Amino acid sequence: MELFWYIVLMGMLAMYVVLDGYDFGAGIIHLFCAKTEKDKKAITSAIGPFWDANEVWLIASGGVLFFAFPTLYASSFSGFYLPLMMILWLLIFRAIGLELRGQVHNKLWETIWDKAFGIASLLLALFFGVALGNVVRGVNLGMVENGISAYEGHYFFLPLWNSTFSPTAEHLGVIDWFTVLLGLVGVVALSIHGANWIIFKTNSDMNLRLKRIVFRLNFVQLLLVIISLMVWHVIEPKPFHNFIETWWLWIFPITTFIGLFGLFYVKKFKKDGSGFMFSTLFLLGGFATTVASIFPNVLPSTNSLNPSLTIYNVAADAYGLSIGVNWFVIALILVIIYMIVQYRIFKGKMDEVGYGEH
Repeated sequence: MELFWYIVLMGMLAMYVVLDGYDFGAGIIHLFCAKTEKDKKAITSAIGPFWDANEVWLIASGGVLFFAFPTLYASSFSGFYLPLMMILWLLIFRAIGLELRGQVHNKLWETIWDKAFGIASLLLALFFGVALGNVVRGVNLGMVENGISAYEGHYFFLPLWNSTFSPTAEHLGVIDWFTVLLGLVGVVALSIHGANWIIFKTNSDMNLRLKRIVFRLNFVQLLLVIISLMVWHVIEPKPFHNFIETWWLWIFPITTFIGLFGLFYVKKFKKDGSGFMFSTLFLLGGFATTVASIFPNVLPSTNSLNPSLTIYNVAADAYGLSIGVNWFVIALILVIIYMIVQYRIFKGKMDEVGYGEH
């Protein structure tokens, strides 16, 4: 049952990365590329009917984490308390930036909320990439110092950064050069994803320019991926051991590189949705590759005294997990129906939606 709920949790998080990922990316495009009011309206129209529904996947993931892996929930929400509060405030400012902009037709008012929406989207993409970097790198479980564990084996707390800015230090911080690197991968990947969504859902005058931006950013993305793979050995001496032992896991990195190299043809695509399909493959493949690389760990330990948190030592009781399957099936059916109805209602181009206009 632990494996089933782990797959469910990772599936929900993957859905969140893909769906709310294009929202974050659209916000980044809004911040740097939307020069006219027409451009800004095209972007908000593309994501307006979807963004709040997409965030449900994050809430649902938190619910499954609390239910199925309560020890991991308690450990993570304690150890990552400060960055989680920052993410919460960024989600709030991003949302009110969308909702409040059209309430008052004043240039200063609109500019303030445009910046709130764009900057919050940029920082969220960065922070979620940094969060993934923390999971890959691991944390000092038990706050071990000089070979002595100061707390229980599942407890830790991280400041935003440490004085060395190193991912191999004894006293780690949330931000170091390795997690920042993955944060930059997140920013570039979601910027590409958001641009592809705007191309897919609008007939904006920006679309040709966005295709050129996606093409150029993909070179940056390729470079960052190569650097990430090279420095991965600093964090994990045998980063590909799961792939060597289980051959079919190679489908995940292959999917990642199909998505990555497919984006180099974005300017030649005849269908507007092709770019979004390839950026989705890159995000899903990259997320699955990262998850598969550390399995069965869910939060590695950077010390040898306390064991890593795995899906088996942080899971709830087997009886509760089995009972929860019945409720999960009901919830899944309802969510699928809701998503189908929503995306059928708002299928096609969204230029005339006029989201946020009052």
